[in-house]
Amino acid sequence: MKRIVVLGGGMVGGYIARALAGDGRFDVLLCDRDADALEVSRSAAPIRVRKTDLSVDSQVRSCASEADLVIGAVPGAMGFSTVRTVLETGRDVIDISFFPEDPYELDPIAKNLGKTAVVDCGVMPGLGGMLGAWLAGKLDRADSLSIMVGGLPLVRRWPLEYKAPFSPMDVIEEYTRPARFRRDGKLVTRPALSDPEMVDLPGVGTLEAFNTDGLRTLMRNLGIPNMAEKTLRYPGHIEKIRMLRELGFFSQRAIDFRKGSVSPLELTAKLLFRDWKLEKGEQEFTVMRVEVEGVRNGQTIAERADLLDRTDPVTGDSSMARTTGMPAVTIARLLADGTGLPKGIVAPETLASDRNLFLKFLEGISRAGIRIEFSTS
Repeated sequence: MKRIVVLGGGMVGGYIARALAGDGRFDVLLCDRDADALEVSRSAAPIRVRKTDLSVDSQVRSCASEADLVIGAVPGAMGFSTVRTVLETGRDVIDISFFPEDPYELDPIAKNLGKTAVVDCGVMPGLGGMLGAWLAGKLDRADSLSIMVGGLPLVRRWPLEYKAPFSPMDVIEEYTRPARFRRDGKLVTRPALSDPEMVDLPGVGTLEAFNTDGLRTLMRNLGIPNMAEKTLRYPGHIEKIRMLRELGFFSQRAIDFRKGSVSPLELTAKLLFRDWKLEKGEQEFTVMRVEVEGVRNGQTIAERADLLDRTDPVTGDSSMARTTGMPAVTIARLLADGTGLPKGIVAPETLASDRNLFLKFLEGISRAGIRIEFSTS
């Protein structure tokens, strides 16, 4: 049996471990410092668990040394160092963390060791980029790429009308990290939450979209002159988050108190974790629209891919956890089936140029109930 170690036992990492264990052909070890989170997954699937602190490099090495393949599902702040450590142990790795560093800085390490690191292998970045590259490949010339994605609770609850299946720190990063996109072939940087627009989506209704820094490796790998990525939330969310940001609630600079000091960011994350936690049985959904406009046979064409996914009615698995975790699960299964991938850093969008591999990937996520609707106009 192929030995797979999953680093990070939160909602997404736990889902990945359970999904792979359900195949019956993988020996899965799930590592995390949260004993309760580990127990949730261990009691639901035939996996081994290990309580360990993945912020400690030696502990990451210890876990990775037992693997044929490692899947990283740690918070974004730990992602880059975790991928580097796993590569240095001589293991292939698939990573879903949204870390701020440039993953291609690790390319020499991966290539020198003859290893593969599939990075940004979540819903976005990840699946959205693959769809964008695939749609662009259907045109003679792609002029623009737009990706909009969001995960939201089915029932809106005041004040923020949002829930997060992963680290609140990673969500806050989306609200504070400057958004990079491309306009007329030039790099443009704008504040996160900027350029809001209302979007009507079938089966969902009206949501608001705003700039976030999700293009990442697409800026390097796709030569489309106009590209943007936006996050979707319920209308009114932007203004509430901007207020928190401008008042300094996301500042990392510690404030001194009589009994010690704390950064506003730490306190805010603690409070939001409580407010954003999905309650047992709470329903949510993931919505994504990827659209490429360009020219085919001399005519202006728009190619579109739409995803609308909901909480699994049988298992209760979060939609955002499934849509974020299943791309990594599917790539792991393809590797187990003997599908060869390039050595070095591999961005998901680069895999869409291989038609057979991409169609197998779509088939894999479809078997999990995640379906993409394609249309042309």
